[in-house]
Amino acid sequence: MAKVLLINGSSNEEGCTYTALCEVAGALKKEGIEAEIIQLGKEAIRDCIGCGSCGKLGHCVFDDDMVNEVRKKAEEADGFVFGTPVYYGHPSGRILSFLDRLFYSGSKAFAFKPGAVVASARRAGTTASLDALSKYFVFAKMPVVSSNYWHMVHGNKPEEVRQDLEGLQIMRGIGQNMAWMIKCIEAGKAAGISYPEGEAKVKTSFIR
Repeated sequence: MAKVLLINGSSNEEGCTYTALCEVAGALKKEGIEAEIIQLGKEAIRDCIGCGSCGKLGHCVFDDDMVNEVRKKAEEADGFVFGTPVYYGHPSGRILSFLDRLFYSGSKAFAFKPGAVVASARRAGTTASLDALSKYFVFAKMPVVSSNYWHMVHGNKPEEVRQDLEGLQIMRGIGQNMAWMIKCIEAGKAAGISYPEGEAKVKTSFIR
């Protein structure tokens, strides 16, 4: 069975972001896709220090949080949803630090697998947060899953998010569309369609 990992970038484990992700997970399950919500929780998460060790080791040099554990799960997963609350008009520092290290050390585990982002806010800052998290998909060759409007819910408490009927419908659309895309990818593999090999990475030096 195909599986999607949903990462909750909020330290509030069952708050507004979790409520949104549950709606996505429910839609995935209705389509026959397994869904696992991973809570980043309240424990400290280190920032990336740019040491480059992951390029040699194949994993992050820091092993005192969930980054390496999730990287292993990502290798077996078929799709991803990253959820964040909005703090001061941008994603939580927790999920940014987590994803920086996760993608630096394990971007191959994400290539050609569908991804979506979700933001929850009381009022504003959601579009900037969605933009920031969507960059991980673009850099890692990931197809981006859409719904029928901005991927956001509004509310200051879970019960308020549950009153955001439009937001909840958008969340279900993410799950439905991701399930469809995963099934299309599986059908393509069965038909002998392989992933593009791509070219060797070229880096332009802007220092002349």
